[in-house]
Amino acid sequence: MSETSTSQSSASEPSAAAALAPVSLEGLDLAALLCSRVCHDLISPVGAIVNGMEVLEDTNDESTKTFALDLIKKSATQASAKLQFCRLAFGAAGSAGAEIDLGDAEGVARGFIEDEKTKLRWQLPRAYLAKNRVKLLLNMLILATAVIPRGGLITVDPIGEGPTGFRIAVSGINARVASNVQNLVAGENAGGAIDAQAIQPFYTGLLARACGLGVTLQTEGDEVVIAAA
Repeated sequence: MSETSTSQSSASEPSAAAALAPVSLEGLDLAALLCSRVCHDLISPVGAIVNGMEVLEDTNDESTKTFALDLIKKSATQASAKLQFCRLAFGAAGSAGAEIDLGDAEGVARGFIEDEKTKLRWQLPRAYLAKNRVKLLLNMLILATAVIPRGGLITVDPIGEGPTGFRIAVSGINARVASNVQNLVAGENAGGAIDAQAIQPFYTGLLARACGLGVTLQTEGDEVVIAAA
């Protein structure tokens, strides 16, 4: 399978002193780190639900109860959206060789990404694709959200017929790729070891290579473009 390629920018180049080495990860370690990543995404909304329940138990004030109920409802919705997204992005999502509807992928992506600050412009055709290609797309969207921590616009376009690949343009205040992401997508890292924080871009690279695709991350004008082709 082809190696995943990355386009380096001056803002994200590793220091010359940091020697890059291929990452070697056992299956059990990969599974454990991915589970840690999913738990990290769910801790915040689930914790907010617990806090809201505690407030309900400790107060008789109606306005406070209303606030707590609103918090529980909002947090439960967030937790559900994150679970549905992670099920497709990291889970088995059907048997070997299964295909996933891009319409379903759009639904979970909107629930995971969109809020008051971040919007998703989905311009892919309605089609069934091999599950690893859809999982790759969803993991590329996770990379895209990290580019704009203060919010912005994420635009998803097809590449080729089918489509065979994806182009994600990301724009927002101070949009940038973190220093080691491109190396992790390529399967390399300083010291050769990764942690739960780094596992997601590394996993994105694994998916890309499994699909025979190359992933690039580069700055084009005011946008950061993440492409798999």
